[in-house]
Amino acid sequence: MVARLAPGRRAAVIAAVALLPRHGRALSSTAVADRYQPLQRDAALFDPSLVSSKWIDPAFHALVSAVRDRDIMETNVRHLVTEEAHDIFSFPLLTDAACDALIEEVENFQSTGLPARRPNSMNNYGLILNEIGLRPSLSALQAAVHPLARALFPTEGASFDGHHTFVVSYKPTEDRGLDMHTDDSDVTLNVCLGKDFEAAGLTFCGTMGAPDHRRESFRYSHTRGRALLHLGRRRHGADDISAGHRVNLIMWNWNQPFRQSAAYNQRPFAVESSPPDPLCVSWTHDRDFEAITGEERPEGGSKFRQTAWCPPPFAEYEGFEGVGGRYGSENAASPSGWFTRGK
Repeated sequence: MVARLAPGRRAAVIAAVALLPRHGRALSSTAVADRYQPLQRDAALFDPSLVSSKWIDPAFHALVSAVRDRDIMETNVRHLVTEEAHDIFSFPLLTDAACDALIEEVENFQSTGLPARRPNSMNNYGLILNEIGLRPSLSALQAAVHPLARALFPTEGASFDGHHTFVVSYKPTEDRGLDMHTDDSDVTLNVCLGKDFEAAGLTFCGTMGAPDHRRESFRYSHTRGRALLHLGRRRHGADDISAGHRVNLIMWNWNQPFRQSAAYNQRPFAVESSPPDPLCVSWTHDRDFEAITGEERPEGGSKFRQTAWCPPPFAEYEGFEGVGGRYGSENAASPSGWFTRGK
């Protein structure tokens, strides 16, 4: 059931928010969640005990029940989901009602005038859901997905002990798409919430550090309520939207024991086997963007000519042409803290 403030009470709270200082120290995420609590549109969304019954598609419950069967091995679990491409899996997760409720809650929060941090350095729109009071419910969602993630990615998904969860928003007049990138996650969950849109798919390339990590491997078309699960180090980018409005829930899942292991901290980076596909080149990260695409970086992107890092010099493919990027500066950081030379 949707809980709404009476119009007079809601107006009074929003008026009080408008009087908050706009300068000085930013509000903490806890303070924002506390101030938003009386303005919540649907209080049930913030109750983690209702996630299983109110958010999750019954088909996913059946899937997880099968995964928890101790007689099912990892190789068999892969047959219970759709393997869209190597190590990219999709499955039903959220109901239409949950998708609607989450979008409406985001729009409700944005109408209050409360301060909001953007999801990451690449998205100008969207919202960090953890910071508006939804962290407990999202942790319940993470717990529901974890058995599947552990079965599909036994190393990276062995345990989940934190998450960064947000929504991204794409419109033809705002953020149209998202440049090629990898996620600061061990396992990424990506769920389309809606609304109506055209194009706006997701292009996947290879795994960071592999000889073919900038070669196109798969293009995915979003379906409302259906989730994608993939490793955070898989390069991908959001295709430009041509019409409508797409909103996705993204959960970056973290596994701290894995992040403290040699497998994470000494990742190999192999020499690229060939020039990259133009679709897989990043204007924010790649030194050879101009050479491969034949285009200049987008407006405001010239600064990335000085900070671009990929590929590191020891991993350049034969005939590489590109800018020096961070390696052209005497203050450039050594790549040794990120990865090791591949064999």
